[in-house]
Amino acid sequence: MFKLGIIGTGWIAEKMAATLSPLEGYCVYAIASRCKENADRFASNWNIGKAYDSYDKLVEDKDVDLVYIATPHSHHFEHAMLAINAGKHVLVEKAFTANSRQAEELISAARNKGVFITEAIWTRYMPLSAKINELINRGLIGKPRVLTATLCYMMENKERILKPELCGGALLDLGVYTLNFARMYFGSDIVKSVSNCILGPTGVDMQESISLTYADGKMANLQSGALCLNDRQGIISGTEGYIRVDNVNCPTQVDVYQNYVLNGTYRSAREMITGYEYQVIESKRCIDEGLLESPMMPHAETISIMKQMDELRKEWGVKYPMD
Repeated sequence: MFKLGIIGTGWIAEKMAATLSPLEGYCVYAIASRCKENADRFASNWNIGKAYDSYDKLVEDKDVDLVYIATPHSHHFEHAMLAINAGKHVLVEKAFTANSRQAEELISAARNKGVFITEAIWTRYMPLSAKINELINRGLIGKPRVLTATLCYMMENKERILKPELCGGALLDLGVYTLNFARMYFGSDIVKSVSNCILGPTGVDMQESISLTYADGKMANLQSGALCLNDRQGIISGTEGYIRVDNVNCPTQVDVYQNYVLNGTYRSAREMITGYEYQVIESKRCIDEGLLESPMMPHAETISIMKQMDELRKEWGVKYPMD
């Protein structure tokens, strides 16, 4: 049994617990909160054997195979470093840290300690995401030239979005998905970045549009925000057709069009639980093979995207206390 320990008891921790509950060979073995009542309630709801009232106790548990950091962005660095110093392998929820400096420090510490660490941006680990790259490489849409991705939710009153001290704003919560979508399919050779942003009353970004130009002439147009609902689609357009992804956050259906005619549809596996399982399965595979990072989300990619978000925030004037 591969045993996960979760730091944090919010909704994303609940989703991970729900995901692993039916997954054979995996379990949430321990949960930690700074409030004993919250830890006990979470453990009772998900039939978890160990409930800790401190994060230190969880990372010191010798039976925990992987620590999942499910706290707000603002606390990822502190809690992941706690696990690393205890010699634990770590799966850190996106966005990996508040900024690239913290990301580099965490990854360096993990390497020095000889422990595995990866960013839990679930789309990177999904089989359907890999299928999209395969379809592009097969030349089904000809030469790719334009990519669009949108991801918006109504979240304007959520505390974690509004507060700078929690690394709030749409970028680290939602824009990180559109940036990763572009990175997965168009790469990193960006020669120009132009953006526009609407700031909220607390000074964090609430809605943004980002346009990227690549050295080979490709272009990506990305939108994310916490002020409206939208279709969450990703479109990759080529000289002979286009690929439509139903949800850049959690792809479940991919349609391939050639000359505007539907040529094929690909769906996520029937056995998929929520999609969160794939990042845990990949973490176990890497740990078993003695890897310190996952080829599905290399450390260099995590740092590069954190730097990209640092530059965007600098352009918009969005600053966090830990910057």
